[in-house]
Order: sequence, then structure tokens, then C-alpha cells
Amino acid sequence: MRIVQLIDSLDIGGAEKMAVNYANSLAKIIEFSGLVATRKEGELKNKMDTGVSYLFLNKKKSVDFNAILKLRNYCKKNKVQIIQAHSSSFFLACIVKFLLPSIAVIWHDHYGNFIPPKRKGAFFIRIFSVLFQGVIAVNLDLAAWSKKNIFCKNVIYLQNYISENKDYIRETVLHGIEGKRVLYLANLRPQKNHLMFVEVVKSMSKNFPDWTFHLVGSDLKDDYSRTIKAKIIEYQLEKVIFLYGSKSDVENIIMQSDIGVITSNSEGLPVSLLEYGFYKKPIVATNVGQIPFLVKHEVSGFISESQDVIAFSTNLATILKDEKLRVKFGEELAMTIKDGYSEDVVIENYLSWLNIK
Repeated sequence: MRIVQLIDSLDIGGAEKMAVNYANSLAKIIEFSGLVATRKEGELKNKMDTGVSYLFLNKKKSVDFNAILKLRNYCKKNKVQIIQAHSSSFFLACIVKFLLPSIAVIWHDHYGNFIPPKRKGAFFIRIFSVLFQGVIAVNLDLAAWSKKNIFCKNVIYLQNYISENKDYIRETVLHGIEGKRVLYLANLRPQKNHLMFVEVVKSMSKNFPDWTFHLVGSDLKDDYSRTIKAKIIEYQLEKVIFLYGSKSDVENIIMQSDIGVITSNSEGLPVSLLEYGFYKKPIVATNVGQIPFLVKHEVSGFISESQDVIAFSTNLATILKDEKLRVKFGEELAMTIKDGYSEDVVIENYLSWLNIK
């Protein structure tokens, strides 16, 4: 089998990490595994294994004929059979299918900023879905939406997964005291609701003066980013909350942290949650997307409703005060991930769905 992952950028993000993960995993077991970035390269380029074929299209606009021809020629030269198009890249994949009809298009739907039944771009997804051979959804809501709203009915829910990186780099040094750090690993986007995180820290920082809180993720330096920074200054939390921007040494950062948090308003299945759990970090999160299916409240973490600052703060305070509870939650979450969200489990289900033995 000859499969290519198609993704808009290689900046650090959940969909981007999964595109790289699939390319790396498949390179070990199929005849040809490729990865094509359409618009932008990024730090994840360095995470690709040597067995992965790579192409950057440098796409400049929605319909870029140079990029279309470059991808078409790449697929023809390498006898690609399947384009696995992540998120919005399905548009380009479908154009190439018009030029090379034998290619199958699989849409990998990561869209976390989604509250049924509304969906941005639903009309175009529906129109192009007549060309999809299959759809992979990263949570059950997305799978249900596709089964109901698009023409392609070959829909499967496949959970995100992470692969162990034993050779991770060690560049970033987090501020604060060892053993007293809380990490929020998420790009600065409104759906991630960092403003709630700031409110939580404000409400409890006086009771936990030794603890520090760390925001790691891409900073677009837009209005949302400026609002977050203004709130930190307004609440005089500059020595409590630290922003680092996008970092490539995520494993190193997680290992320096003690608790992982997610305050999102909406999610698919956040890769950061898998990363926290893989390294046995306890989690405090909001009840969105696939999170409650992975984190069991008061068993492997704490869950509260999105926007509920009081409940989230109470949960976080409980776990800050109890080291034994942190250890218990971390170990429980790690077991859940090992049993159901490992590379071997997901790739086996993926290949079975594709009818590849």
C-alpha cells in the first residue's frame, strides 16, 4: 500500500502531530509512506522518520495551480494509492483526484471547534464528500455528524495516539520550583479558552504561592493573545503565569511539569491530553469532546463543565494539595492510554478498516 498524509502546515498542533505520527507509523509497515505540507513548514518537520517521503508545496492561495501540479506529479511518480487529507486539506486532495481518478481520498477530521449541529464549512465538506472513500473522525460527535450530513458513509472513529520518543531534546527550562508546576499545552486560540485558565490562577494563586503556571503553544500575537497578556498584567500574575510560545521539546516540558490542564470550550481528542497521560501527569480538564471518555472523573483526573471557573478551581486546588492523588491519577491515565490509545492499537484498527492485512 502507498499512502500520503496531506496537511496544511507542520507547525506544532494536534492535527499536524497526527499527520506526522501516521506517516512515521506507516513507514514501518507499508510499501510507501509520504507526507506533504501544503502551505507552511514548521518544527514538526524534524519529527519525521527517515523512511518518510516528504514534499513541501508552498501553496500561496486556495487554488494554486503550481501546487496542484506539484502534488499531482508527486502522487503519479510515487504511485500513490491513498491521500489521507487532514482537516481542510481535503479540498486540494479532491482536486488532485480529478486529475488522477484512481487515487482514493480519505478525510481525517480533527475539527475540535464544533458544536453540533452547526459547522463552519459544512456546505463545502458535503459537496466534496462525494469524492471521499472514507472518513476518519477523532471523536464520536464528529463521526455522528459525518454519518448524518455528508455523502460518504464509510466513517470510522479512530482515537488520536502518540508514539514514544526516547530521544527527545532538552532545550526549554521552565520557571518556578521543581515539583510545583502546572502546564497548559495548547496553541493560543479562542477555543482553548486560556482566559478561563487565567481566571482560575487568579482565584487560587494566593493560597498556593509556591506554584507556577505555564502556557506553551503557538502565539499568533493577535487580539486574543494580547487579551490574555493584558489580563495577566491586570491581575499582577507576571511572576506566576509564564508564556513560552511554540516549543519543539514538548516531552521535556511535560517531564518538568506536575499537572496538566485543559480549559477548552471545545475539542476533538486533544493530543496534549495523551501526552500528559503518557508521561503519567494527572489531568484537570473541561467536559468537552472526547475528554470525558478518556479521563474518568475522580479516577484518572478531574472534569468540570467548560466556563465553570469555580468548579475547575476547586478541582485544581484539590489536586495541588494532594501529592498521592496526583500520582494515582497519573498512573490511572497512563494505563488507559496504554490500553486503548497506543500506536499499535490505533494503527491495527486503521489498517483493518482499509482492508490491509
